[in-house]
Amino acid sequence: MAAELHVELVAADRSVWSGEATLVVARTTSGDIGVMPGHQPLLGVLESGPVTIRQSDGGTVVAAVHGGFISFADNKLSLLAEIVELSDEIDVQRAERALERAKSDADASAERRADVRLRAVAAR
Repeated sequence: MAAELHVELVAADRSVWSGEATLVVARTTSGDIGVMPGHQPLLGVLESGPVTIRQSDGGTVVAAVHGGFISFADNKLSLLAEIVELSDEIDVQRAERALERAKSDADASAERRADVRLRAVAAR
């Protein structure tokens, strides 16, 4: 089994992160999944949620992912999402205000997006 896998994290409008990793954890419609080198090929639908990438050098990348697809084959993992925000790009105060606004407006999708942003920041 290989010691690392190549990861591409791509949003609809940009390439967000690319590199080598030892583990990637993401939320799919079937539940949370952890992908390590040598994993069986897979194709799945991403749910909104944090994605955690454990880099080969020991670092960690956390991103808020809002929908998309996950694909793994030949030790290459692709995460293709509609919207991706790296945790260090997220303005916590703005996300908290958005969450409060969404709750008061009873906007479930906006509430879910703001909640995912805050969980991604908390996970880093």
